Amino acid sequence: MSLARRNLLREKTRFALSVTGVALAEMLVLLLGGFLSGIDRQISAYLDQAPGSVVVAQAGVRDLLLGTSLLPPETGEAVDTTEGVERAVPILSQFVILDLHGAKQPAYLVGYDPGTGGGPARLAEGREPRADDEVVLDRALAQRHELVLGDRFALTGSRYTIVGLSEGTTSWMTGFLFIRRSAAEVLFRSPGATSFLLVVASEGVTAETLRDRLAGLPGVEVLLKREMIANDVAFFGRVFDPPVQLMAAIAFLIGTLVVGLVIYTATVERQREYGVLKAIGAPNRTLYRVVATQALIAAGLGSTAGVALAFGAAGLIMGLRPQFLIAFEPAAIAAALVAGLVMALLAALFPARLIAALAPADAFRR
Repeated sequence: MSLARRNLLREKTRFALSVTGVALAEMLVLLLGGFLSGIDRQISAYLDQAPGSVVVAQAGVRDLLLGTSLLPPETGEAVDTTEGVERAVPILSQFVILDLHGAKQPAYLVGYDPGTGGGPARLAEGREPRADDEVVLDRALAQRHELVLGDRFALTGSRYTIVGLSEGTTSWMTGFLFIRRSAAEVLFRSPGATSFLLVVASEGVTAETLRDRLAGLPGVEVLLKREMIANDVAFFGRVFDPPVQLMAAIAFLIGTLVVGLVIYTATVERQREYGVLKAIGAPNRTLYRVVATQALIAAGLGSTAGVALAFGAAGLIMGLRPQFLIAFEPAAIAAALVAGLVMALLAALFPARLIAALAPADAFRR
């Protein structure tokens, strides 16, 4: 340990650069992982907070955010009369395009009955809509377009007044807005229409049992709420996971190369010293430990600094861009620290091979 520390500190600038390289690589890996976790949380935000444990959709529709669902007219009454159903919350929803300050903004619109549920779980400001020309808008979406309570905007020919701002209903690419279901029926020209039923089970009835009882209804798809969430997350995961994971792998490779280059250079510069140690009887395993310890010190310090940098950068990003959610899972932090250890071990491979090939007599010919 003492020899490894002296070797590293002999070139303080090089050592600092290696720690910085690992820290930045770890920070990037954590931020990318946190970005994916944040997307998953945002995708499931509405259903996580919505009532019920079972979702009834149109036959063939197995997700909330991607499919357009329109239930058969008799479905609501059939669900209400099914044994084990405490209540069924109807919503009428689909993606819409808002025209805000000349910019096109996609959003997910939910029409609901305020007295029944299915609207925003938390209001940051204001109240729920009481009239058909009132809307609750996602707070981050409103901030991005400098909208406040009382402002009006147009949607497919109708104008709405913002009376509330919802919390926890945003994502980096879209946000939610909530109007009365009667207003959504007029907007979509679908009187009496229902997209989904959020079904609450009676006490003592499991979600699985209720799903099985409702599955026989004609023209519908019945899923556990967690299944529908998983379907939404899986789709967006197929879109975002590969490029983000590729970037994380590149960051890991860069961190490994930075540490490896520093340790390899330090080993080359001190070949004579290692040769002398071998000549006086030091076994290869002792010299391997020196090299590995050097790599572990650099990677360990860099990994710890990288975690701190990731939290700081995440706070800054979310402060400047509220539509982004960066969520750090404890398992992801542990995995990043393990990745730092792996970086160190991989970085020590080439210097270790150099020492193994070093002949003790070479030390005395230099």
